[in-house]
Amino acid sequence: MEKFRLKQAQSLLKDASKLKTSEIKLKTPKEGFINVYLFENILNLLIEAEEFIYVSRPKHKLDLESAIVFTGKIIEARENIDEILSNFGVIEKNNLEEDVKEYSKDLLILTTKNSFKKTITKFGVDPQRIIVAGVPLDPEDMKILNPKIPNTALEPIKKKIKHVKNDIERKMGQFKLKTIIVLVENDKAGEILGKRAEELYNARVISKNNLKDITVGEFIEIVS
Repeated sequence: MEKFRLKQAQSLLKDASKLKTSEIKLKTPKEGFINVYLFENILNLLIEAEEFIYVSRPKHKLDLESAIVFTGKIIEARENIDEILSNFGVIEKNNLEEDVKEYSKDLLILTTKNSFKKTITKFGVDPQRIIVAGVPLDPEDMKILNPKIPNTALEPIKKKIKHVKNDIERKMGQFKLKTIIVLVENDKAGEILGKRAEELYNARVISKNNLKDITVGEFIEIVS
């Protein structure tokens, strides 16, 4: 049984190592050292992912929660595989960055944090296609965030909101973008921004507990 499980894990390993970027060329390996920790982690992740094959019988259909967990393990395994292959010179380390560029090229990303803009820019996203909205998209939403805010304080906020909306419309047209994704944290500001963006722009909203902890693999899963 263990040999059978190992063979299945190895098969999953082979599939997970196939990068999404179609133009990728594998190079002849060079000398190097095996990162045993990464390799063991890959096998463990894929064996954990294999469990979903059994629990999803007979149709192998996963609900949303299970799909997130399953694909998360595959993506984490893929990241480790990429690291090992790059250590031996088989692939270039910027392959994931190329995936990010490919899958985010038609997107405008709206978020609430400058720090997160820096994070996904490092992943390979064009910073011109990221908008940081430090305010909601409707002045009335500020009253939800701060019920005691005076009306006089809303006037400069209205100007900021107008600027953000103009920025969205300009960039959607300039870059011929098709979709808006809102990436926010699980807080009131993120919830309000996401809800309003859904209403105004039919945006897709993704919320995380902590945006600074997102990995490039998770980001690729979101935008692909």
